[in-house]
Amino acid sequence: MNEQSKEFLYKYLNNASPTGFESSGQQIWLDYLKPYTDEYIVDTYGTAVGVIGPGKDYKVVIEAHSDEISWFVNYISDDGYIFVRRNGGSDALIAPSMRVNLHTKKGVVEGVFGWPAIHVRDLAKDTAPKVTDLFIDVGANTKQEVLDMGIHVGTVCTFVDGLTEMNNRYYVGRALDNRMGGFMIAEVARLLKENNVTLPFTLYIVNAVQEEIGLRGAEMIARRLRPDLAICTDVTHDTQSPKYDKKEQGDLKCGAGPVLCYGPAVQNNVLDFMIDVAERAEIAFQRQAVSRSTGTDTDAFAYATEGIASALISLPLKYMHTTVETVHMDDVQNVIKLMYETLLALKGNEDFRYIK
Repeated sequence: MNEQSKEFLYKYLNNASPTGFESSGQQIWLDYLKPYTDEYIVDTYGTAVGVIGPGKDYKVVIEAHSDEISWFVNYISDDGYIFVRRNGGSDALIAPSMRVNLHTKKGVVEGVFGWPAIHVRDLAKDTAPKVTDLFIDVGANTKQEVLDMGIHVGTVCTFVDGLTEMNNRYYVGRALDNRMGGFMIAEVARLLKENNVTLPFTLYIVNAVQEEIGLRGAEMIARRLRPDLAICTDVTHDTQSPKYDKKEQGDLKCGAGPVLCYGPAVQNNVLDFMIDVAERAEIAFQRQAVSRSTGTDTDAFAYATEGIASALISLPLKYMHTTVETVHMDDVQNVIKLMYETLLALKGNEDFRYIK
């Protein structure tokens, strides 16, 4: 990582990019990517694609998703309190006492998720909050005052917390799921350009929207691009901290390398190809098994069109869907390296079918 890429990382991660409202983050991402690509595509819903070597017969995608979980304003009370509903997998348990930004056409309005003081609660009856228990306080006394701020039903809200570093080993912040992925695929493009690599195929660097509500951006762009191969990256759970069951969740650790996934959507010949690359390049990696689906955009690519050979490289992450999502710096660099080395190893005529 150089100074320019680190500046991009902080700018991109600290920008809000809630599901359905990703355009500002996509612009930051595209502006960084443009010097390293030949052209770009942006579709109707905001998925952004950098293209290297357009027009070649064989087409390869590397992909991440750009959106973060958030909240929608759902109801405003007469006395100026704001009630919400989820936009993606937002966690009601962590919301009380969090600072929040409400994104209006007039600009950002700051608020807090309020919560009754411990002194006035019956602690014996305390339960985990439900979404309907949550409320935002923006310092207003009436509903009209809230409306005058530009806040209305449908206004999107994100937590405030930004990117920090911990113990010179970890990045910590909100929305590392999965804008860290967007950073990593952009770095692959930078390395290809700076090392004067000419690929024997067209490479699409895809930053998809709306993953958090059902892989929707990936579905759309997969049908449009119809690639021969898709290598996706997202986060997966570090299972070392308390409250994880390794027998159920697997044994995965931040700092132990990228995670390569086994599951029906993962094309095994592609997976074996990447394992060979990792072993030759001496990149440590971990293995993960999933059941019916990966739960990532890999599924959308795998089952698009007539079927796209697809695989998943995951970044181990602690505390998913919180404001303190945590990833190891070494893992970030090794995901970038594994993607980069995989692209260098491709000849651009691979037929990954099981039976020929």
